[in-house]
Amino acid sequence: MQIIMSASAFDFITPLTLATLSKKPVLSQFKKDETGEWNNHVELGLWADLFLIAPLSANTLAKFALGMCDNLLGAVYLSAKCPVMVAPAMDLDMYQHPAVQYNLNRLEAFGNEVLHAESGELASGLSGQGRMMEPEHIIGHVKSFFKVDDDYKGKKVLITMGPTQEALDPVRYISNHSSGKMGLALAEAFVKRGAKVFVVSGPIALKVSKEKFHWNSVTSADEMYEVAAEIHPTVDICVFTAAVADYAPAQIAPEKIKKNNNESISISMRKNVDIAMELGKMKRVNQIHVGFALETENEVVNAKAKLKKKNFDLIVLNSTKVEGAGFKVDTNQVELFGAEGRSVHMELASKTSIAALILDQIHTIPVWV
Repeated sequence: MQIIMSASAFDFITPLTLATLSKKPVLSQFKKDETGEWNNHVELGLWADLFLIAPLSANTLAKFALGMCDNLLGAVYLSAKCPVMVAPAMDLDMYQHPAVQYNLNRLEAFGNEVLHAESGELASGLSGQGRMMEPEHIIGHVKSFFKVDDDYKGKKVLITMGPTQEALDPVRYISNHSSGKMGLALAEAFVKRGAKVFVVSGPIALKVSKEKFHWNSVTSADEMYEVAAEIHPTVDICVFTAAVADYAPAQIAPEKIKKNNNESISISMRKNVDIAMELGKMKRVNQIHVGFALETENEVVNAKAKLKKKNFDLIVLNSTKVEGAGFKVDTNQVELFGAEGRSVHMELASKTSIAALILDQIHTIPVWV
C-alpha cells in the first residue's frame, strides 16, 4: 500500500501517522526531498492494482473530471492503469449541486467506481447525504474488488429494470421516475460473481457497458413481458426491479393530441399485464423469484402481501419517505422479507452494497441449488 496525501489532507492527519500504518513514506510532492529526485507518478500509476481516493473533495473531483494535475495526486490519477474508486465527501448542498453530480457522472463514464456519499451528520452541523461512505463499507468494496467469487458461476439470471413508457400519441407517454440504478447494480453484481445475466430494460439514461450482459431494450409493459416471458424458462433466478406502469392508454392516438378549448380531457386506461405475477405462475420448483416493493403506506403489510401474491421467494421493500432512498438516487434503505418468514434490514447505503446483500440473501433461500 502506498499513500499519497493532498495539501488539504495535512489539516486532518499527519503524514507520520499514515506512514506508520502503511510502513512506507507518505508521498505528497513531485520532488522526493532536497536532492531534487522526483516521485515518478507514471511508475506509481502502473504499480497499483487499485487506486482509492478517500475522501474526494469537490475541488479534486473537478480537477479529475477536467484532466487537471497541478499536484502529485492528480498526476498519478491521470497515469493510473488500474481500476479507480473514489469516495466523495462534502456538504449536502454541494453534493447535490448539478456541477458536482455532472463531474461524478463524468468519472463513472471514465470507468471509475464512485462510492457514493452516505447520509449522516456533516461538518457543517447539517444532516444529509454528503458524508463519506463509512470506512467499513469502503473496505467492503475493496475486499469485494480483490475477492474472486464465482458463487453464481453456471447460473442464468433474468433482471427486469428501469421504467416502462406507455404511449398516449406519437410524442407523449405515461411513465415514472425509475432510473434503473438498482437493477444495473444487481446486474453488475451477478456478472462479477460469475452469472450469465439477461437484462430486459425499459428506457434509461445510464451509461452501461452492455457487452457484459445479454441486453434487451424495450419500451412498454407489453414489450417487457413478451421478452421476459421468452427468457424466463431458461434461467435459474429472476429479479424484478422494473417499475412497470400499472395502466396504459386504451387507445394510442395516431396523431399528436392537440390542445383545444376544453379545460380538461379524459383518457381511458387499460390495465397492463403484471409481469412478475404472470411469470410467478410459471415458476419452476427450483427457480428463484425476487421482487421489489416501493410503498408509501402500510409498507410491511403491502410488501408481504406482494410476496405471497406474486409467488416471490424474496421481496425487497423500500420507501419514498426515507431521504436519500428510492428513485434516481444512488442510495437506498431496504428491508428484505423471505417467503419462509425471515427479514433483514439495511440502513441507508449505496445500491451497490444493497445489491451485494441481496445476492448473499438469495443463497439462504431453501430452494437454492
